[in-house]
Amino acid sequence: MQSRVEALLAPSVVTLGTSGLGDRPDAVATARSLLTSQHRLVDTSNAYDEGRSEQVLGQAIADLGGLPEGVQVISKADRDLATGVFDRDRVLRSFEESTSRLGLDTLPLYQLHDPYTITFEEAMAPGGAVQGLVELREQGAVGAIGVAAGPSSLIRQYVQTDVFDAVLSHNRYTLVDSSAADLFEAARRRDMVVFNAAPYGGGLLAAAERAGADARYAYRPAPEELLDWVHRASRVCARHGVSLAAVALAFSTRSQVVSSTVVGAGTAARLAELDALLAVETPAEVWPELESLGTPPTTVTD
Repeated sequence: MQSRVEALLAPSVVTLGTSGLGDRPDAVATARSLLTSQHRLVDTSNAYDEGRSEQVLGQAIADLGGLPEGVQVISKADRDLATGVFDRDRVLRSFEESTSRLGLDTLPLYQLHDPYTITFEEAMAPGGAVQGLVELREQGAVGAIGVAAGPSSLIRQYVQTDVFDAVLSHNRYTLVDSSAADLFEAARRRDMVVFNAAPYGGGLLAAAERAGADARYAYRPAPEELLDWVHRASRVCARHGVSLAAVALAFSTRSQVVSSTVVGAGTAARLAELDALLAVETPAEVWPELESLGTPPTTVTD
């Protein structure tokens, strides 16, 4: 049986990410393509491109005469970028900014985003950021609240409060790093919606064939040992007629602990590539062959 939040969000296999969308000259046209695609959720944030991501999506929504049927936009509350303040009042202002840019009165999901300038205790205290999110949910301004960040150790504290409806982590559940598995399993036991972002580790697994010494994984230089593993994995996939990118995406989309995989789609070409990758069927023989390569080294630490 679906949980209340799953029924509310109806998460599709892939959620389209819009970080970086606002910096592109064809941003509004791309946003219209995202909103009219086969994917039902589009993810943005108050701070993406200093608000331009939300502005672009808002313009696209207006151009379309409103959100297409069945499509939803989810966003995130962010700290004050000038001061780092992230408390109840900042969350409420962030929500007002987000909905104003998007041209929407309510949001199905609003997430606490990258709470790195405050401690967990400060976030949970009276007058803290979480109080602001809870108030928005109680008022019906948002249907659900979530927490979105990178480090599993940080996110786990928020998940264990049983306050949140959804969780998003990035770069911690990929073909080469499944360190967020326990976190996601704990969230699913609580009937939370789980968003797994950056299934390519920031790009390395999407372009393994071209990865060189300057390649990066999770925003850090990729060590030689990781590059070697990725190149060997790419050859395994090639022998079976599939790309490592398709397999890396399938690793997340086939997982029982992931509700939806968040993939950046900043251009129409990237959206088309994503749809092509989703259509690829990974041969069953690929998975044990990749396991035989041994545990891949990663650079992600919490």
